[in-house]
Amino acid sequence: MSSGPNRRRVGILVFDGVKMLDFAGPAEVFMEANQAIHGYEVVLLSPDGREVQTSIGARVAVSGAATDAGRFDTVVIPGSELPASVFVTPEVLAATRHLSARTRRLVSICSGTAVLAELGLLDGRRVTTHWKFAPDLARRYPAVEVDADAIFVRDGNLYSSAGVAAGVDLALALVEEDYGADVARRTAQLLVVYMQRAGGQSQFSASLAGPVPRSPLVRRVVDLICADPAFPHTVQTLAAHAQVSVRHLTRLFRSELERSPAEYVACIRFGVARDLLHAGSTVTEAAVASGFGSSEALRRAFIARLGISPLKYQKRFRTTGSASWADEPTPEVAAVS
Repeated sequence: MSSGPNRRRVGILVFDGVKMLDFAGPAEVFMEANQAIHGYEVVLLSPDGREVQTSIGARVAVSGAATDAGRFDTVVIPGSELPASVFVTPEVLAATRHLSARTRRLVSICSGTAVLAELGLLDGRRVTTHWKFAPDLARRYPAVEVDADAIFVRDGNLYSSAGVAAGVDLALALVEEDYGADVARRTAQLLVVYMQRAGGQSQFSASLAGPVPRSPLVRRVVDLICADPAFPHTVQTLAAHAQVSVRHLTRLFRSELERSPAEYVACIRFGVARDLLHAGSTVTEAAVASGFGSSEALRRAFIARLGISPLKYQKRFRTTGSASWADEPTPEVAAVS
C-alpha cells in the first residue's frame, strides 16, 4: 500500500447547482480504490470555501477555497443541469483557472466542459460531454473538437467524460492509469459496476445520429422533435415553430443535417423504437410510443432500414433477462471474491 505522503491528491471543485453524481461518483471511485491501495486523498473545494447546494438540494461542506488548496495530482470539474450561462460564473471560472495551473491532469465531467471551454483550455482539443450538451458546446466553441458519442476521452493531460455515470467510467480509467488494471478491476468489483462499458453514448440517445446542427434555428427544431418524437410533427408544424417557410427550413435541414425534416423525424422515431425494443417493450408498444402509430408501420421501417422485422431484431439484440444471469456471469463484475 502507498504511504500517506505519496498519495495522489484529487481536488474536486463544487459549486451551487452542481450535479450530485457528477462529483460523488468519481469521488467514491477514488475512495473505494483506497481499499486496495491507499493511493488517494480526495479534497472537495468551492470557489469561496463555503458549503454549496447541489442539484438535489443537499448541502455539501468543503475543505476550503480553491485558491487556498495548494497543488493536486488531479483536478475534477463536474457539471450541472443548469444552463452554462447560469452555473459558469466568474467565481467558478476563477477557481478553475487557478486549479488548472496547479495540477498534473485536468478532468471534466458532463457539462463541466463548458467551464474549461470558456477559459480556452479546450481549444484545439478533443473532448466529450453529455450528448444533450454536445451540440451547444460545439456551436459555442468551434475551436473545440466535440466527440458526442464517446463515454470518455483523453487528449494529453485533459480528460473528459459524458454525463453522470460516465464519470465513474472515467475515474476507473484514471485508477487503472495510476495503479494498474488489477486495482481498477478490484475497485469496479467493490462498486459492482463494469470496469469498462462497451459502446458509446449512441446506446442511450436517438438524437446522436448524424451531423450536429450548426444554427440555433435548426437546433431549436431538433430539440422540439427529440423532446416528443411521437407528436405528429409535419414540415408545416416544424416550420411554424421556427417561424420560417417550409422551403427555408427544408434547405437548412439538408444543409446542416443532410436530410429533410421528415427524414430527420423518421430517424429519431426509429431510434426511439429501437431503444424501446431493447428495453423489452412489445412491437406495438414501441410503435405507438415512438410515433409510428402501428406495428405494421414500424415493421416496414425495420425492413427498409435493417432488412429484418422488429420482432426478429428484438430477439437477436435484446439484453438477456435475469433468468440467464446465473449461467453467464457479468464481465469484470461477477468475479468478486
